[in-house]
Amino acid sequence: MLLMSRTLMLGWIVAAALISFSAPCFSAESKPANRAAESDKLSSIRLSSSSDASTLITTKDGQRVAPEIARIIDRGELIVAMMAVDTAPFFYMKDGKLTGTDVDMAEAIARELKVNVRFDRSAKTFNQVVEVVADGRADIGISKLSRTLYRAKQILYSDPYLSLRHGLLVNRVQFAKIADDRTIQETLRSFTGKICTIVGSSWEVAGQQYFPKATRVSFPDWDECVNAVKKGQVTAAYRDEFEVRKILRKHPDLALTLQTIVFSDLNSSLAIAVNSRNRVLLGFINEFVSLRPDKLDLEKVLQHDSRSGQ
Repeated sequence: MLLMSRTLMLGWIVAAALISFSAPCFSAESKPANRAAESDKLSSIRLSSSSDASTLITTKDGQRVAPEIARIIDRGELIVAMMAVDTAPFFYMKDGKLTGTDVDMAEAIARELKVNVRFDRSAKTFNQVVEVVADGRADIGISKLSRTLYRAKQILYSDPYLSLRHGLLVNRVQFAKIADDRTIQETLRSFTGKICTIVGSSWEVAGQQYFPKATRVSFPDWDECVNAVKKGQVTAAYRDEFEVRKILRKHPDLALTLQTIVFSDLNSSLAIAVNSRNRVLLGFINEFVSLRPDKLDLEKVLQHDSRSGQ
C-alpha cells in the first residue's frame, strides 16, 4: 500500500532523482485437580525439548558442536545455494572461475568452519535459491537475496550484510506521457504505467505493494527488462539503486532517453538464507556478519563492479 501521508522530496544523486516514496490467541479451562499434573507434564516436555536442542556432537576432529555444525565439519564442505544467472559483482564467472562479493563471503564463512565450500547453482531464480535451502539441499543461501515476508515463511534470515535503496530505470518519453505535466512525486503517487521486474525476485512482490495501479510484467532476467525500457515497451524497470544506476554509469549516452529515480525511504536488505531447523548455524552466521571487518556498502559494491569488467 502506498503511504501518502509522508512528505515527498525531490533531489538528485548522480543522474538519479532521489525521492521519498512513503509510501490468534485462545484459552482453555482445566479442572483444578488436573492443573498440577498438567503443569508437571508441560515442564517435562519443555525440559526434554531443551535438552534435545542443546545436544552437542563430537566431530571427527574432536570438536564439540551443534548437530548442524557437525554435519558440515564431518562432510568437509559448506554447501552454498547461489543462483545460476551471474549477477556481477556479487557472483559471476570470470576466466573460468566463480568470483564476486557474495562468493568471497561464502568462502570466508567456510574458512571459519575450516571446511571447503561447494556452490549449488541449480536455482534459476532468487526464490528457487530459497527453496534449495528450505529443502535441505544446501546449508545456506548467499545470492543477493532480499529479505521478504514471503521468503521468511520458508527459511531463516541472517542479519543484513548490505542495504540498498529501491530504484526505477525510467523511459523519459513514456514517463512524460503518463505524467501529463505533473511532477515526479505526483506521478508516482498514482503510477499507472507499465513496470517490469525479474521473475521470481523480491521486486515482483514489492511492485504489487508500492505500485498497485501499475501494469506489471516480469522478464526472465534483468537484461530483458532493461531492453524493454530502452524500446519503450514498458515505462520503467524496478530494482535496487545499484542495478538501475549501473545502467547509466556504464552507458552514459542512454541518459538522453533514460532516467533513474531512487527512493530515499525504501530499502532492500540483503541477507543469508538458513534452513529453519538450523538455529545454531544462524547464530554462527550472524556473529560472522557482525564481526566481519570489510562490511559492504554501495560505494564498495560500485568499486567491485568497476573491477569486474562485466
